[in-house]
Amino acid sequence: GNHVIPNVHFRKVNGMTKGGHYRAMFRTWFDQAARKKRRSQNRKAKAAKIAPRPVAGLLRPVVHPPTQRYNMKLRLGKGFTLEELREAKISPKLAPTIGIAVDHRRRNKCAESLAVNVNRLKLYKSKLLIFPKKSG
Repeated sequence: GNHVIPNVHFRKVNGMTKGGHYRAMFRTWFDQAARKKRRSQNRKAKAAKIAPRPVAGLLRPVVHPPTQRYNMKLRLGKGFTLEELREAKISPKLAPTIGIAVDHRRRNKCAESLAVNVNRLKLYKSKLLIFPKKSG
C-alpha cells in the first residue's frame, strides 16, 4: 500500500534518553497544591476588596443557546434587552452603574423568557443597596 513503513525508535522512554538530558522538557506539577491554595487566597482577597459588590461581576440574563442541540438548556447571556429593563423600570443608562449588563442588540422572542429576566431584575433590584458616592 501507500503507507509509510513503520520504523519507530522508542528512545524517549519516561523522559530518559541516553544521558537523561531530555527530562528538562517535562512539565512537573509539584506546585499543584500550592497553586490551588494561592488561587483560593486570591479569590478571597478579591471578594474582600470589592466587598458589598458581587464577585461574579455584572448581573446577566438567562437565555436559551442557539441551535437545536443546545436550545433546551439555559445559560447566562451577554446583557439584558432594553425591553426587559423597561419592564423592570430601570433606565438603560443607570443599569451598568448598578451592576447590570445591557445588550442593546438582543431581542425578546417570547413572553416567557422576557418574564423570567424581568423577575431576575426585580429580585436584584429588591436586594440592591446603593451607597451615596459622597457620603462622609
